[in-house]
Amino acid sequence: MNFLSMKYFAAVAKEKNFTHAARALHITQQTLSTHIASIEKELGCPLLLRTTPLQLTYQGEVFLRYARQFEKLYLSLNQEFADLRAETKGLLRVGIAHTRGRALLPEIIEAYHKKYPLIELQLIEGTNEFLRHSLLDGDADLLIAHFPVEMPGVRLQPFYEEELVLLIANRLLDEIYGEKALGLLQQIHRPQDLSLLADCPFLLGNQEDVGGRLGNQMIAEALVSPQITAQSTNIETLLELCLRGTGACFCPDVLVRRLLSPVQLQSVQMLRFEERVRYRISFGWLERPYCWSAISHFSALALSLMHRK
Repeated sequence: MNFLSMKYFAAVAKEKNFTHAARALHITQQTLSTHIASIEKELGCPLLLRTTPLQLTYQGEVFLRYARQFEKLYLSLNQEFADLRAETKGLLRVGIAHTRGRALLPEIIEAYHKKYPLIELQLIEGTNEFLRHSLLDGDADLLIAHFPVEMPGVRLQPFYEEELVLLIANRLLDEIYGEKALGLLQQIHRPQDLSLLADCPFLLGNQEDVGGRLGNQMIAEALVSPQITAQSTNIETLLELCLRGTGACFCPDVLVRRLLSPVQLQSVQMLRFEERVRYRISFGWLERPYCWSAISHFSALALSLMHRK
């Protein structure tokens, strides 16, 4: 048994299919099957149930735990010795929500590539829940996400605070409330009472994302039967619908500022709700015997760019 065998087994456990795992490893299915059979023979017990899809036996679950630990140690070993050799190169896998990535990463990646041209960046995009699983499964090196609670084995570094704001197109306010629109907005600002918008249609965001979840929760708490025009997991789609006067939508302020043009910003009203809808976005990476310099360099550069704004 060697490290390669453990790597192969971890791939089979992930794909639950010999053909798919072999393709991901760039080896033949016969080579992969031989390695797995060799491990089972050496350990004296079956690690897999040859069903469709493949299933791990209890012994297989135990072996997978060790295999993943060895993978992490082996990765740390290679990264530390790369730093000792002063070789600033490799693959850095960064996980981030799609829209947050579109708003934040172009500037960061441009600056990072100029400083560390031999580091290849791979972006992994998805919901916060998906990204956290990717990190724990070893498919991502660094996350930029909201972590509602401390995660065992994950080191967190604060990045910035996001504030959720409610956007309503001026045309929609005029259509529903006419001359009363300005007074209504002032009333909402003072007590922060969303129930005053009972006649306004809303656009709902992704329940699995922190912004969508908080926005949907505020609407549900304030309105017994809210008018829902549309729901989407894509905040950019919701922003476009909002600009067209289709409904009001919640969106993180940092995304509003970076995704909407000055002309578009003038066409909407932005309502703030202060501390109630603020949350922290952090960097997160697995705690390992050694933290690769590419991770610390990326987070330090991102922080410096954010603080300039």
